[in-house]
This record gives sequence, C-alpha cells and structure tokens, in this order.
Amino acid sequence: MQRTPVNALELFHRLRQGDRVALGRAITLIESTRPSDRLPAAELIEACLPHTGRSVRLGISGTPGAGKSTLIDAYGTMLTRQGHPIAVLAIDPSSGVHKGSILGDKTRMDRLSRDPKAFIRPSPAGTTLGGVARKTRETILLCEAAGFDHILIETVGVGQSETAVQAMTDLFLLLLIPGAGDELQGIKRGIVEMADIVVINKADGDRLRLAEDARMHYRRALHLYPARDSGLPVPVLLISALEQTGLDELDQRIRDHIQAIRQNGHFQRQRQDQAGFWLRESLMDQLSAWVFEQHGTTYNDLHQAVLEGQISPFAAADILMRKITGRDPD
Repeated sequence: MQRTPVNALELFHRLRQGDRVALGRAITLIESTRPSDRLPAAELIEACLPHTGRSVRLGISGTPGAGKSTLIDAYGTMLTRQGHPIAVLAIDPSSGVHKGSILGDKTRMDRLSRDPKAFIRPSPAGTTLGGVARKTRETILLCEAAGFDHILIETVGVGQSETAVQAMTDLFLLLLIPGAGDELQGIKRGIVEMADIVVINKADGDRLRLAEDARMHYRRALHLYPARDSGLPVPVLLISALEQTGLDELDQRIRDHIQAIRQNGHFQRQRQDQAGFWLRESLMDQLSAWVFEQHGTTYNDLHQAVLEGQISPFAAADILMRKITGRDPD
C-alpha cells in the first residue's frame, strides 16, 4: 500500500492553530527514519523556527523511583492553573524486544493527561545516550511553535550520561529521594555537577527527618563542586510531590533562576552553545544515515569481519573512510 505524501506546510498551519492531532503527526514525522520523510521534516522545522525560542525548557532527571512523573504531574498542574500551556516530553526506557516505550508515562500523570492545557508525548529512548529520544530537540521546537510556553523533559534517569538533556534545556533539575543508603553513592558526580536545582522528594511523614539529613549532605557536597557556568548557587529543596508540599518554593526558585540567567547573559550564551552542539549532532546523524544508505554493503561486510576477528574495528573504519573519500585503490 503506497503511503500518502506528507504536506509539511499543512501540518505547520494546523499545529499553529492548536490542533493536537497535527502536533502528534508532526512529531511522528520528524521521528521517522524513512528517507522520504527527511525533506518534509526539514521543511516543517524551518517553518516552525520563527515561532520558537520563547518557552522555558526544563530538564528533569533522577534516580529510579524518585517520583519524576509524580512531580511533573503536580508541578505541571500548578503551571496550567497559572494559565501556562505546557508540553511534557517523557522519555521512556526502550524495550529490548520491541524497542518501544515500556513505562507508559501518561498512566502515571493522571491529572495532566486529562488537562486541556497540557500535551504529553511519551517516546522511547532507544539507544540514545542521556536517556533522550533521537529527535527530542526538534520536538521541543514543534511544541513551542504550537504555543506551549513551558516544555518539561523527563529523562530515563538510570545512570546514563545526562549531557544531552542539559544541552537542550534552560534549567536542569535533579530529583532524589531520602533514605536510599549513602546519599552520595549511586549518583554519578557528573549528573550532580550539571544540576541547577537539587530536589529531594518524598519529604513527608517518617521520611521528613531523612530528607532533612539528605539535604544537609548535598549542601555540603555541592560546596566541593566547581561553580556552575551560570554563576548561581545550586539550591537543595525538600518537596513532597504526593502531598504537594514545597511546590510553591520550587516554582519560585525556577522563576528566579530563569530571571537571573536572562539578566546576566547566561541564558542567551547557553542557547547559542546548545544550537552549536545540535548542529554537530545533526551533522553526525545525517552523515551516519548517508554512509549506511550509500555504503551499506561495504559496512556490513566489514562489520562481519570485525565480529569474526579478521580485522580490528579501527582498521575497518579506516577502510570504509577510504572508500567514502575515494582514497580506496579499488
């Protein structure tokens, strides 16, 4: 059955008018790996660009079970009540069997999933480092063009490098829980160093004392870390997403941080650095796709030779590069 060609401009106009179905189809288009979708996807992004860049982009990561989805449900509902349309990009771990999302974040964000001011898009992380889906950056642009002024990105949070999510957000929030053993173990130093705000969740009931102890430990530890590029201190906050306590302070801290980095110029510098980072990433994606399309047979032969121990991966890569650049004698 022949597939109907995608009309990128029609999708653009529909998502600009608030059509959620069109937004979903637009995201599916840019996530597509079909070569025929590459041009309309690029046209769609170009049409959206003049209408992007004016949202607040928040990255939320943390240990498994820390309550990221519960926090997003509570905080997102607070934002929509303030009149803010929000988009949540929930990056699920991928199933090793069918490669799709396995957690189903919509089922864990009960209020937001029924909120007309909220849009939730679960996407499988696949094999991408940092727990970020391959096209999350472009999805942010689509959501901004669709009128969402707060974009919340929930990452996998299973110990992978979180560099990718930091490279597409204005503020990186690290969510932790008290009483999980040594408070500084199991959390990679690099993730803590990237955090703009550290939030200890489940600070309620019998766990409140544990949460206060954890906050003290993290405050001490953060003094030993290099200063953030923003020049701002990293606050450690206590909340209970379940009981919805501490959310007002969290909201104010987020607003204060965004205002401060706008005033000191870090906001603009960070956005520019991120654009450069994603230029390099996009170039690598397109080069890889081109190599597999144009030299797939050679790659497969070399791949098999590497698996059989006939040649090293480095030598195989050199042979492939020689063929691509025309330096291959045959």
